[in-house]
This record gives sequence, C-alpha cells and structure tokens, in this order.
Amino acid sequence: MNSEIYLSLPIIIITVFGLIAVTFDAFIKSKNVGYFISILGLLAGGISAGVILYEYPGLVNLPNTETQLSAGLIKFGGYTAFFDLLFCVAGLLTIFSSRPFFRREYKEYNEYYSMMLFAISGMMTIAHANHMLTLFIGVEIMSICFYVLAGFIRTNKFSVEAALKYFLLGAFASGFLAYGMALIYGTTGTMSFPIITKAINLGVANPTILLIGVGLMIVGLAFKVAIFPFHQWAPDVYSGSPTVVTGFMSTAGKAAALIGFVVIARTIMPVVGGPQIETLFETENIQMLIAILSAATMLVGNITALVQKNVKRMLAYSSVAHAGYLLMGIVANNQQGWSGIAFYAMAYMFMQIGAFAVVGVIERKNSLNLDLSDYSGLSKSSPMLAGLMALFMLSLAGIPPMAGFLGKYYLFIAAVEAGFTWLTIVAVISSMISVYFYIGLIVYMYFKQPGENKIEAKLGGEGITLIVSAVCVLAFGIYPTMIVDLLSKCF
Repeated sequence: MNSEIYLSLPIIIITVFGLIAVTFDAFIKSKNVGYFISILGLLAGGISAGVILYEYPGLVNLPNTETQLSAGLIKFGGYTAFFDLLFCVAGLLTIFSSRPFFRREYKEYNEYYSMMLFAISGMMTIAHANHMLTLFIGVEIMSICFYVLAGFIRTNKFSVEAALKYFLLGAFASGFLAYGMALIYGTTGTMSFPIITKAINLGVANPTILLIGVGLMIVGLAFKVAIFPFHQWAPDVYSGSPTVVTGFMSTAGKAAALIGFVVIARTIMPVVGGPQIETLFETENIQMLIAILSAATMLVGNITALVQKNVKRMLAYSSVAHAGYLLMGIVANNQQGWSGIAFYAMAYMFMQIGAFAVVGVIERKNSLNLDLSDYSGLSKSSPMLAGLMALFMLSLAGIPPMAGFLGKYYLFIAAVEAGFTWLTIVAVISSMISVYFYIGLIVYMYFKQPGENKIEAKLGGEGITLIVSAVCVLAFGIYPTMIVDLLSKCF
C-alpha cells in the first residue's frame, strides 16, 4: 500500500464513515436508524484510533516526516498522530454521552453523528496542515460543523442564538484568516509552510506587509481558540449549545485551533530576526505579543468566571482561561513548551469533557438545573456524580495529583526556561483565582442542603465517558511519564 495513503488512513476512515452515516440517514427509514448511526460513529472513532496507535511507534521516531502527498499539502509525524488520537478519543467520549442526553431531553437527530465525524476530520486536517490552503480547509470544515452542532436543539431559542452568534463571528474570523494568508502569499510567493520559512530566512521585499499578514492570521485563529480580546462569543455560544456539544467544542475544537496557532508559530518564530527583517518582526517581539495575550486571557477568563452563577457559563469562562495557559507553550517556543501543550490539551480534554458530561446528566429540558444552587446537596442525592464532578473540578484547578496539575507544571517550567518568569507568576496567580470558583462548586455539592428540586440522575452511556475520563485524569496525573516520554520524541 502507498505509504502516504497508509499514513492518511485515520482521516480517510473518519471521512468515509461520516459519508456512510449520511447515506444511512437518507435511505434507511427505520426508528432504530439513530442507534445504528451512533454505532457507526463509535466504530469510526475506534477503528481510526486503533490505526493511529498501530502507526504511532514508527511515526514517533520520525518527528519531521513530510511526505509529498498532494504536492506537500499535508505532513505526518508523532505530534500530528498524538493529536489525531486525541480528537478520536474526544469524539468517542462525546458520542457515548450524546445519545442518552438527546433522547432524554430532546429529539434525537440522526445527522448529529455525521456532523461529529466531519468535525473530527476537519480537526485532523488542521493537525496535518503543511500548507495554508490545507489549514484553511481544515478550519472551515470544523467550523461549519460546529455552527450546525451549536444550534442542534432547534426548539431551544438559546441554542439557535448560539449558532447564529457563532456563525457571524466565525465568518469574520475566517475573513481575517484568509486575508492574512493572502498577504503572506503576496510577500513570500508561496503557501507552503516550509517554503515560507525559507523565504523569511532569505528576506522578503515587503516585511511590513508580511507582518500584517501574520497578525491577521493570529487574529483569525485567536477567534477560534477564544483568546482575549476575541473571546466574547465563547460564553454565549458554550452556554447556549447542547451541553455535550459544548464539551466537545471547548476541548477538541480548542485543541485543533491551537494546533493551527502552533503551525504558524513554528513557521515564523524560529526564523525571524534575521538581518534582512525589520526589527519589529523579531522572534522576541512575536513572543512578547503572544505572552501578553496569554496573560490577559488567563486573568480575564478566571476573574469573569468568579461571578458566574450558571455552571455552563462558569466552565465557558474557565475554558477561556485555559486557552491562556496553553498559549504559554507557544510563548516558550521550545521542546518543553510543545510537549506541555500536547500533555495539557490531553489532560484538559478528559477533565472538561467529564465535567460537561456530569452537567449533561443533571441538566433538564429548557436549561434547567444549571445554576450553582441546583447542585446543593448533590453528594446526598447522587454521591457518585458529586465525587466525579469534584475530581474534575480539582483537576481543572490544578490540584495534585490530578493530570491538570502536571499539565500546568510543564507549561510553567517551559515558560520559565524561555525567560518568561513574569508570565508564569501571572499564571500562578490566575490559577489561585480559579480555585475559588472550582472549590465553590464542591462546597455547594458537599456542604449545602439540597433544595426542593431534588436531582435524581440515571446514567446511561455517560457512565462510560465519566469512568474513562476520571481514570485518565488520575492515571496521567500519577504516572505522566508514559505520555511525556512519547512526546519528547516527537520533535
């Protein structure tokens, strides 16, 4: 088999299964078709993840593998394989918790599962991007699926509002991204990231236009990652979207957009500052700009989350703050930083999807049971849910020995090694602020009396999502070297 097709199998499998799911929905008229399509989604994620794991030992020792599939549009390596696996696992965990959520509170729409698969294929395309065209296509595939998924509860005005806001602001972000790419192409004469790097090394005729192009791309991707000051859409979209979709968008979607950020950073930052480039376009200046965005994002996200009474909005603002933590790896611009991004993205996926799975179990139709007061006495009515939610909150706060603590630790160390001690101090202060609202939810669950609206939650497929998430949060927190050692070989 052609090696390029073999390496592309995970993306091909996800895409083909997505098309099969659409075909099933169109031609099979049965009341059980939703169940079969959900099984297809699980099979697609499981088979693709299995292929990635089978390929991974070879890829991890070839971190800079760039085969010329479609004239060098995509690349392969241990880093891309790691994120492919992360996207597949996020999809599997989300699908397990999605069907019981929709069947319990809303009508189940069969196209949901095909949208999930196409979103995953877009994320994978971003991770493999070796060309600006590939990056743009991946971002748009993912974004269009998210616009639909955000408004999936068609009878809920908040869900429809979330989809409209997301679409309008996402369209502006895509415009910034496309225009930035056009300016970079105009100054370098290429859309290939490796050739752009070489062109910058040799010097370009209009470095100011190149700088504007890079800035516009950063703005476009900052919208997708929800980085301050382009984060305003995130709380409304995350709180209005179906809870299971919010968990997927705020983890896998954020990680995919961040990989786009990483691709741009690794193309520009290692080479700028040469004698033929303007002083404004030096590595240190780009790093400082991203460091300021990182610090502002952490502080704004955590401080705003302090005053939220709605659990979904609180988690949405905290998601903004976590984007700031992840940016620290880009600021560091070293191997420790890139490994820290991957480890923290993985840890964040498990703890955030787990937290939203608990919210989805407790939530009732028309956004009921989403206030902090609704969680009062949850430890008495549902001790297992309360215990799992407490575990995820402690991990999000960065309390050892959960995986969230080590994820932050690796990013903090990377920033210190790169000379950004002040940014690490800001990150520590932000983490201390976040402890207040994360622990605050635990106080409601364990130290307040239940209200009149007693929560009786029954677990279905969400149980698998919760158990896997909790086990991984603990396992990777206690024994992180199994992941860190692999990531250290991916560069």
